[in-house]
Amino acid sequence: FLVKGGLVGGAVYVVYEQGLLSGSDQGAEALQKAQAALPPAVEEWTRYFGWQLPAIPKTEFSIASSWNTGVETVIGALSVAPTRACEYTQHSWKYLKGLIK
Repeated sequence: FLVKGGLVGGAVYVVYEQGLLSGSDQGAEALQKAQAALPPAVEEWTRYFGWQLPAIPKTEFSIASSWNTGVETVIGALSVAPTRACEYTQHSWKYLKGLIK
């Protein structure tokens, strides 16, 4: 339990120190640092263990744009949730009243 707690605490500390819990500018900067540092590290480990990995495909995919779209969708759904719940409740009561008559 203590080892798992230590790993989680260390992960949270690293995430906080890298700026991933702050604004989007610092998060984007941390992502660029990770993208620059990860391929050399993976290459070093594959040479060390003697593995051969396939080449990483280049994609033109914006994580920031997808993240923002996802956040907007979730917030939009949460903002209309009370209204939808009220509407569904009213429809349910009308349906049940119709069955009882």
